[in-house]
Amino acid sequence: MGLGSELMELDSPGEGRTRFGPRGLARMAAVWGPGLLVMLADTDAGNVVTAAQAGAQWGFRLAPLLLLLIPGLFLLQDLSLRLGLSRRAGLGRLIRERCGRAGAWLAAAALVAATLSSLVTELSGIAGVGEMFGVSRTLTVSGAAILLMGVVLTGAYQRTERIALLLGLFEASFFIVAWKTHPSWVEAARDAVDLPLANPRFLYLGAALIGATFNPWMVFYQSTAVVEKKLGPGDYRAARADTLVGAVLTQAITASILIAMAALKGGAGGSIDDIGQISGALTPLLGDFTGRLVFGLGVVGAAMAAAIVATLACAWGLGELICAPSTSSTASFRRPGFLALYSVAVVGSAALVLGFRDLVGLSIAMQALNAVLLPGIGALALYVGATALRSPFAIGPVRIAVIGAILGAVSLAGLTGAAAGFF
Repeated sequence: MGLGSELMELDSPGEGRTRFGPRGLARMAAVWGPGLLVMLADTDAGNVVTAAQAGAQWGFRLAPLLLLLIPGLFLLQDLSLRLGLSRRAGLGRLIRERCGRAGAWLAAAALVAATLSSLVTELSGIAGVGEMFGVSRTLTVSGAAILLMGVVLTGAYQRTERIALLLGLFEASFFIVAWKTHPSWVEAARDAVDLPLANPRFLYLGAALIGATFNPWMVFYQSTAVVEKKLGPGDYRAARADTLVGAVLTQAITASILIAMAALKGGAGGSIDDIGQISGALTPLLGDFTGRLVFGLGVVGAAMAAAIVATLACAWGLGELICAPSTSSTASFRRPGFLALYSVAVVGSAALVLGFRDLVGLSIAMQALNAVLLPGIGALALYVGATALRSPFAIGPVRIAVIGAILGAVSLAGLTGAAAGFF
């Protein structure tokens, strides 16, 4: 079976099947959520900044990369979905069972690093939006940190997550912005074959886009989220469609940002120094006030959603990896060890953002870090998928090889680009 048909084949491997009648559509609406939510959270502040910088500096050259990453993103998250439905357990618990303590601690370290990276990125985005409206960084970062602490300590993450995701949907306005820039598709085609692969800055931004696409906490989140939502084998078809739509949507939004900046800036080697410059370039197409408001709400909403979802994934994952095997979100958040770790992470991330002058550079560096973390998490997830999945969710050696080849190629590109930028 080819990859294209693999992506489009949405039938449940179980006996149940979601049909497209009124009852089927109602059930689909009830099932949808984890895949779309984790993908929209992936379209976060760092994603916006990295895509805008790529378009400003390199024109349309990195846009094809975003589209080429869709199959790998979908297949990895589909693997997470299968694990949750098949084993009724999150990835963290399965890594601990299959890979022992060494694998569990390796995964825990990567998960904590990825969550820290997200917190820094999201607080940087919120600080940048605040500065765009003339609000001091100290006020916005402190306020966001307090809000995040309150969300976790009060257990109000689910309600806040929905609000933040609704605000993050303002990022869909970038589709309109990209269309209004009237990009030259002749120039885009020319850029697609004019790739400066010997330029370290180009490779570094490519690695950052890979890291912005593959956040390690995503695979932990989705496997446990389907358990929390009590989905069953008969829900696989709808849940898989949810994941596929999310994968396409998040990459399309990111590509629209890159295309809009490329059309406006011309890829003349210019650099974005702050979020206000991104807003200044994009929002006049929607009207100055409306554009700034929509842009600000979209970035802040996406940042808050990503911070909350990453936190939830970290709580679940650490609980399964090094604590008790419970997948209860309430139990995970109430563990004193996690609360202490989270408090230190939020305060430390806020301090780093307050003390770091170049927020754009900091955000891009955090995305490149995700690219470095991808090989380890990807390999663990693939190993667990190959050994733990049960019929009818089990996947054969050909599919394992396809997923491994895609993740291997993406990981190699990410590591190469990150090394070129760091060294």
